[in-house]
Formats: sequence, structure tokens, C-alpha cells
Amino acid sequence: MKTFKRLAVAALVLGMGAMQPALAQTDPGITDKTIRIGLFSPLSGPGMAYGFDVVNAAKMWYDKTNKEGGIHGRQIELVIEDTRCNANDLLAAVKKLVEQDKVFLLNGGSCSAAVVAAREYVERAKVPFLMLNASGDGALYPPSKYIYGAFSISQYALGGSAVQFAAEHLKAKKIGYINHDDAYGTWNLEAAQTQAKHLGDVTLNVQSINANINDVTAPMLKIRAANPDVLVLTTYARPAALIIKKARELGWTKPIVLTVTGTADLTQLVENVGGPDALKNFYIQDVLAALPSDPKLAWVYDMYKQYYPELAAKPGHPQSYMPYGLPSAMSVVKALQEAGPEPTREKVLSILENLKLETKVMAAPVEFTPTDHAALKSAIYIKFDGVNKELIPGTFKSVWKYVPKQ
Repeated sequence: MKTFKRLAVAALVLGMGAMQPALAQTDPGITDKTIRIGLFSPLSGPGMAYGFDVVNAAKMWYDKTNKEGGIHGRQIELVIEDTRCNANDLLAAVKKLVEQDKVFLLNGGSCSAAVVAAREYVERAKVPFLMLNASGDGALYPPSKYIYGAFSISQYALGGSAVQFAAEHLKAKKIGYINHDDAYGTWNLEAAQTQAKHLGDVTLNVQSINANINDVTAPMLKIRAANPDVLVLTTYARPAALIIKKARELGWTKPIVLTVTGTADLTQLVENVGGPDALKNFYIQDVLAALPSDPKLAWVYDMYKQYYPELAAKPGHPQSYMPYGLPSAMSVVKALQEAGPEPTREKVLSILENLKLETKVMAAPVEFTPTDHAALKSAIYIKFDGVNKELIPGTFKSVWKYVPKQ
């Protein structure tokens, strides 16, 4: 009898030992009933337009998923943080979400510089991180196993696409190009130069400015002296408004193309440039599948009204970037679904490596490969006179590709 008991105890101990590795491999943020996701973006401060309604869009997709049964019976549980478009705040939020809230994965970030600051920590923590709507090229290249983004176009793709549009649609041979004198500006300029070289007969006249510039007279005089056919602006909204206003004062009448980084609030842009007269030959880049007023996108804005009726009734809502929150949330849901009833971080990461998803929101499908974790490389263009918008047919794609340094 004693021998039997000893054998039973030994079997129990061995059984527990056999169970321990499986328990140790259980990832944070997963229970039998929930999957916890960390969602973050600037919800206050001067960068709020880049993220407030973007987070709202992601939230409504996750809620829709929950109402439809969740992910293999598990409900998505969100923990939301405000990053104020600041690198220190974003890193603090990410650390809190991973270490304190124990999230399964991260979905957030609307400001590239802030997102890039989190790369090292994310890789150490080995947590899947899908950016919300930041381009975040510095965190995407060279590719990281744990980081995916550029759901609303990478900076490299942004610059290349703008040059392609200027050359193909506006028939420009000489392009004036104003970017920022930082990493953000370097990324889009590299792809713009690659696109010009690819086209063969296009040249760029480049002026790089500080993002906090107050007087744009000097760079605009240099652009005017070079006499380009088109002026492409890849700046933030504030310097873009200063340049457009100065261009009008200098008698500039040739086309101006503003990339999506400066178009967060077009109503404010019109006011800042002094009215529609400054926008008589003006084009904006966008990354949606169509104009917001197009019936193809009506479901997005109808969903927003359904989820946020009081907010939708207020002027300025939804904000321009609102739909940009959907593709990353859709990709998270898709990857979790494909990971099966017992998802792990490793399973999700392996699925993301080859994910392709038609969102019916953006200008092209979300598409990842093992060597490129930037989702979107195409854009649309819209002629905007300060009041009316006219969609230019077609999409315009960047040819730039990441090449590992030897």
C-alpha cells in the first residue's frame, strides 16, 4: 500500500513537472475569455488631431468584433493610454501596458518620432507591436521581428508616391521639394530621389527646413529661383501653411502638392493660408480608397456616427485621419483569428510576416513580407480648391525598397 502511495505521489510530481513548461510558455494578456490589447495614441495636446479619432476608429472595430463573438470565443479587452505625441510619454505608456497591464500585444502610435523611441524596448520585451497610424520608418527599417506599421503609408513611400504623381499626372520634369531637416525628412527624401532616378528624366530641387521654422522666405526664394514645374511639400501642417501663404505672396501659380502629413485639418489649413485664393492650383495626397464622400467609404462614417453620435454631431468630427485607425485593428483581429483557438505571440508574429488584407478603407491592401513590415506604399491625390475636392483617377506607388546595408 505504501509502495502504491509512493508511486502515486511520484506520478503526481512528474505530472506537475510536465505541466510546468506549458504554463511557463503561456503569454501575458490571454485568458480563457479575454485577449488584452494595449491601445495608445495622442488623445490630448497639439498632436491630438493625429490620434484622437484614430483611436476611436480602432475601438469601434474591436467592439464590432466582440459583438460578433470575439476571437474564438474570447472578448477583446482594451487598455487605452494617452501619449500626447511625445516620445517620453509613449515609452512610459508602452512600459506600463507591458509590465503593469500585461497586454498580449500593442496597437498604437500616431507620431513617428515617438514610435521610433519605443523600438528598443519592444524588442527586449518581445511583444508584438502594430502601429496605429504612424509611418514609423525608423522602427520598421531594418525590419524587426516584433514591429509592423505604416498602415497609413510609410515616409519612404510617401515621398516616392508624391514624385510619381507630380511626374505622371502633372507632367513635371523639375520638382521643387521641401522636407524637414530630420530623420523624418531624410526618409521621404531618399524615396523621392529613388523615384526620380527610376523615372529617368526628373530632377529635384530640395530645400530642407526645421519643423519649427517661423520664416520660410529664404527657402521659397530659392525654390522660385530654381523655377520648378511643381512644388511638393512633405512637411507638417504648420510649416506647410507658412510655405503656401508665402508662395502666394511671391506670385507662385504653379501646382503645389501637399503630402498627407500636412492634411490633418484642411479647414484649419484654409484659414491659415488666408483663404481659398491661396489654393487655386493645389493638390493633396491621401491614403484612403476614395474621397470621404464616396459611397464606397460611407460604411466607415456611418459606423462612426453609430458608435459616437454625440461626437459626430460636433464640428470637426470625425477628424480627417479617423479611418486610419481601422486597418491596424483589422490586421490585429485577422492575425488573432488565424492564430487559432490557442494563440501565442509567436503564432501571431508568424502570421503577420505574410499577412495580406483588403481593408476596403485604404488606397491599397495591407501587405507584409518577411523583409518588409510597412503595410502601405500607394496613395491617391485630390485637387482641392479650399472648398471642393476632385479625385484624380488612379493610385501612385513608390518604387523604393529597403536594401540591407553591407
